[in-house]
Amino acid sequence: MGRPRVLLAEDHAPTAKLMRALLRAEFDFIGCVEDGAAPVEAVTRLSPDVTVSDIAMPHLDGIAAARIIVASDANARIVLVTVHADLMLVEAGLAAGVLGYVLKDTAGSGTGPSDITVAGHHRAVPKSALSRRIS
Repeated sequence: MGRPRVLLAEDHAPTAKLMRALLRAEFDFIGCVEDGAAPVEAVTRLSPDVTVSDIAMPHLDGIAAARIIVASDANARIVLVTVHADLMLVEAGLAAGVLGYVLKDTAGSGTGPSDITVAGHHRAVPKSALSRRIS
C-alpha cells in the first residue's frame, strides 16, 4: 500500500508552501485549495485519504467545511491545522467530525506531520492544543 494522499486547505501562500514541504515527508500531496468552500468540492473530486485544513479561511471556515464534508462522507478524515489553541474551537472541530487538531507552531518542530498522521488515523488532539488555550 502507498503513502496516504493528502489535500491541503490553506489560504496563506507562505504557510501553504511550508505545510506542503512538511507534509511531503509522510504523505503524497495531491492538491492545495485556498478558501473554505473549495475543499468540499475537492474532497469529492480527488478522494484524499486525509484533508488538512486551516480554520480561518475566506468564504467558509474550516470547521464549517469539515461539517459539510463529513455529512456527505462519514469516512472522510479531516485534520485541522491552525494557530488557534482555543478549547472551544477544538470542541467545535471534533463535533463537526474532524479527527484531529494540530497547532501550526508544532509543524516546524518535526512533530507536526507525525501529529497529522496520527490524527488522520485516530481521533486525536495534541495536548498542546488543550494546554495553551488562548483567552
